Amino acid sequence: MPEALPAYEALAERQRRLYRLEHLQSLAAWDRAAGMPPKGAEARAAAMGEMAALLHGLRTDTALGPLIDAAQAEPLDGWQQANLRELRREWRRATALPQALVEARSLAAARCEHAWRRQRPANDWAGFLEHFRPLLALVREEAERLGDSLGLAPYDALIDGYEPGMTAARIGEVFDDLRGWLPGLIRRVRERQAGEPVVPPAGPFPVAQQKALGLAVMRRLGFDFDAGRLDESAHPFSGGVPEDVRLTTRYREDDLIQGLMATVHETGHARYEQNLPRAWLGQPVAQARSMALHESQSLAFEMQLGCSRGFARLLSPLLSEHVGPQAAFEPLALHRLLTRVQPGRIRVEADEVTYPAHVLLRFDLERALIAGEIAADDIPAHWDAAMRSLLDLDTRGDFRDGPLQDVHWPEGLFGYFPCYTLGAMYAAQWFAALRREQPDVDDRIAAGDLQPLFGWLHDRIWSQGSRWTTDELAVQASGEPLNPAHFRAHLEARYLGG
Repeated sequence: MPEALPAYEALAERQRRLYRLEHLQSLAAWDRAAGMPPKGAEARAAAMGEMAALLHGLRTDTALGPLIDAAQAEPLDGWQQANLRELRREWRRATALPQALVEARSLAAARCEHAWRRQRPANDWAGFLEHFRPLLALVREEAERLGDSLGLAPYDALIDGYEPGMTAARIGEVFDDLRGWLPGLIRRVRERQAGEPVVPPAGPFPVAQQKALGLAVMRRLGFDFDAGRLDESAHPFSGGVPEDVRLTTRYREDDLIQGLMATVHETGHARYEQNLPRAWLGQPVAQARSMALHESQSLAFEMQLGCSRGFARLLSPLLSEHVGPQAAFEPLALHRLLTRVQPGRIRVEADEVTYPAHVLLRFDLERALIAGEIAADDIPAHWDAAMRSLLDLDTRGDFRDGPLQDVHWPEGLFGYFPCYTLGAMYAAQWFAALRREQPDVDDRIAAGDLQPLFGWLHDRIWSQGSRWTTDELAVQASGEPLNPAHFRAHLEARYLGG
């Protein structure tokens, strides 16, 4: 008979209860973004603040510390040891924060995000600041308390919540290297593409047609509609739980590609969630390892796969079927459209070459904001200067498509933005490893066989959950920890290599 593990099993049962409550919390958050009527905002904010306080109380129960210590002495297997590692990590972060702060921050974020939905279309920066200043103050307090408890700088403590073990200094080293070669690459690619005309899609494209197209592409990408659904929101996102994944996208009748590629992006997140280790659901070890790894899945779908020549061949007939045939949807024309490099103001609409510039801007700004080096009121001036420097764009006075464009800061999500470019780097690394192991994978994709990619991701990333640290998982999946050189090699091969 297996040895008894009383302390570990008590912890696991408590975690299962938390997971069930977090399921409800996630659905309330999804509904707030996708279906809640405007007059429900204040009541929903109060309800979510109450739920945040309840969950925090369960996570900081005084019995947990002794149980964690007792479980450490029990004969745990590898998965159980990893689960205990994650349980201890969550407990340490939770106990660093008082319940009143957790509840106040949840309430402030709900109010700020709801107001942002009106303020962004209205270009209302002054109105946004009314809710953002108090939220930023609470996030700074959170960062300081976490940092003091974990022995980290405040911004590092926030980063650690999304990317365990990562620091601003390590990100800074990677990003400083990126700053050194990215502007020159953008310039060379644009010069090369100047002689390659793009055929723009001829709209308008009714939303109903775009929805049908998006659902068809999701099926082609393996999304399980018995365990999830697609809706609309002001900002595309993926939420819910592995058994019930909730995706959203957004549509513009004059821009078919934006909504479609956002759907592909979120489907990458969803496939990760739907394929996490089912035997461990309800435990931290069954969760995605980090947000950079999560973004590596969405960008593996949207950029590595979605912007490839082979995928353009698969996508072409679906476009013709759902919105009607036209020259822009021929495979070569479509591939040129998907890989056109053009600096723009909006991060989520950026091509994969200029996208990192948007992340560099946000990383610099939020690091300074959390450190107290700049105030909320200073954001537009710094934003405008960075956009001029990084992408040679004049954004003065445009708050809507400037510092108001993302949902992250209105929700208090500081420390997340670096994960996008780290994720792009990991995605390039996964594909480099896949091609080494299966040299014919691109031919198989072009022939309509996506299973080599999905099988590789399932075995190396999805099914592993949080069994390993991020560096350990990267080494097991690809033979090395994060190596940004793969990202540069990918961009140069795709955009300059013919």
